[in-house]
Amino acid sequence: MKEAAQFEKAIAAFDEYNSNDPNKEQFKENSFPKELLYAQRMSTKLSEFRPDATEDLKLAARSQHIGRWEIPRSSYPMDQGGYLKWRGQLKIHHSKIAERILTASGYDSEMIDKVKSLLMKKQLLPGSGTQLLEDIICLVFIEFYLSDFAAKHEEEKVIDIIMKTMKKMSPEAIVEAGKLSVDQSILTFLERAANKLS
Repeated sequence: MKEAAQFEKAIAAFDEYNSNDPNKEQFKENSFPKELLYAQRMSTKLSEFRPDATEDLKLAARSQHIGRWEIPRSSYPMDQGGYLKWRGQLKIHHSKIAERILTASGYDSEMIDKVKSLLMKKQLLPGSGTQLLEDIICLVFIEFYLSDFAAKHEEEKVIDIIMKTMKKMSPEAIVEAGKLSVDQSILTFLERAANKLS
């Protein structure tokens, strides 16, 4: 009972924090704080793809982008080096916020360290929890965000991004991507990218 209460308290606190995102996203005729919607999509996708996921993975999925708006991309140089520094700083930022919330929710240091390790993308190995989290990140991107990206870029750029995404995914997740409810154009892009990788 205590464990369930801790989990619900942490999830509610993650959502409350992400509700402060000033950036909005339209979905089904409603407006949502962008990172709140993203976090909920991560949890839903994890439960669909791996219903038996461990608690640390559920917590990491929900806090994957927590407070992301607080470190805007524009605060770093707009080149590859700046992008990598930005992403690295975001990982630290997310893990620190998650640690504070998990501590306040009553979690012990062992669980907190597991969640932080996942958020920092440590031990990205086949079959690992980090790989599963990466799979969920990629599946959520393909299902909900790839279409907007594709509308703004040339086809070859889209194919390149999908190929880079697929390289991060497990074989099972790549198969799952082909089953997503997305436009036919996205499925075609996925097929073309898979063919280039094979």
